[in-house]
Amino acid sequence: MTEPRWLDPQERRMWRGYLRMQRAVDVALGRQLAEAGISRPDYEVLVPLSEADGRTLRVRDLASWLGWDRSRISHQLRRMEERGLITREDCVSDARGTMVRLTDKGYEITVTAAPGQVDTVRRVLFDQLGPGEIDQLTTIAERVAGAAGYAHLPYPEPDERR
Repeated sequence: MTEPRWLDPQERRMWRGYLRMQRAVDVALGRQLAEAGISRPDYEVLVPLSEADGRTLRVRDLASWLGWDRSRISHQLRRMEERGLITREDCVSDARGTMVRLTDKGYEITVTAAPGQVDTVRRVLFDQLGPGEIDQLTTIAERVAGAAGYAHLPYPEPDERR
């Protein structure tokens, strides 16, 4: 067995700073969404549905878009359906598939929560960075996501209605 490559002091500082940053952003975003009456996972599902044609996506495509496994997406959708945020229906083009549709209630919650989300993201992240740092962080984030196997996530660009 080989000895692990322990983190040196500079690497430890960066790692711990990253963990604090990640947690601080998550807490700030979660707090803002709680004020809107939804959770982070709710919002993660609501946004792509709100941007999809007909506010409808195939469950497997939504799961792929989010990077979630079948069990996680299934449980999340069940909870959201119980609260009237989404509906599930059979896929007409493939009897094995299921479609998930954003309800009017789910859309209204998304529209209500979105301005606070973007304000929070700007306040806790973008406003703390200079123009060059945004480009640097983008490059780093994309490289790290790729190394962790998440470069394939098919994040579609939303239409520019906001």
